[in-house]
Amino acid sequence: MPFIPLHDENPRLLIRWPWVTWGLMLGCVLIHALVTFADPEAQNRIFLALGFMPALLSGNVVLPDGYSIVPAWLTLVSYQFLHGGWAHLGGNMLFLWVFGDNIEDALGHLRFIIFFLLSGVIGGLAQYAIAPHSEITLIGASGAVSGILAAYLLLHPKARVWIPIVIVPVFLPAWLLLIGWFGLQLFQGILSSDLSNVAWWAHIGGFVAGIPLYFLLRRRGTPLFGQQDLPSGITLRDAARRKRWKGRKQAGPWE
Repeated sequence: MPFIPLHDENPRLLIRWPWVTWGLMLGCVLIHALVTFADPEAQNRIFLALGFMPALLSGNVVLPDGYSIVPAWLTLVSYQFLHGGWAHLGGNMLFLWVFGDNIEDALGHLRFIIFFLLSGVIGGLAQYAIAPHSEITLIGASGAVSGILAAYLLLHPKARVWIPIVIVPVFLPAWLLLIGWFGLQLFQGILSSDLSNVAWWAHIGGFVAGIPLYFLLRRRGTPLFGQQDLPSGITLRDAARRKRWKGRKQAGPWE
């Protein structure tokens, strides 16, 4: 990744705290810590049992006795919470930290959980479609995070995102960063082989899935492309204040 986002100038408007984003980050960190401190045999069992292996879903491979913990289809969810190292975890959690809270803000807590998991599931299925007989185990939240990036592109393409270039902080518009990121994934995916240790098509599938999933789960009145989808005379911040201080029973576009 040539550009690593560290911060975005994009405050939350409808929720006070992004509990789900923080919870997902904490869960991934704790799970990774537990796996890291397990003995190598236990780690291998965890990755085989809870990671997503396309060949296992297609029925071409059967796990050894004692390794199967959940049905193969359920590993499309469990794989999202496993990571291959601290750098792998840190990269995914950084993107989730920068972009996840604004998508949780737009969708609400419950729908954000659904959005996150479905993006990851579809990302895994995209990798399966490319290599259904692969015995390489897929792990990581990259597919789910990719869906968040697509939703952010729909919602806040003009938001300024801070990235470091060498030691100089530079602000880029979100659309430039995210389209560049997706272009890199697509380029790498086309060039990669089935034996690649990076699931590029899970990233691509999660990103593409994030667009229809956002439209499916969005609540009426949320802005698109930096615009305000609100009645005349009511700003987005006004709607947020109503939501926070006057309760949900007040009529308005965010009900």
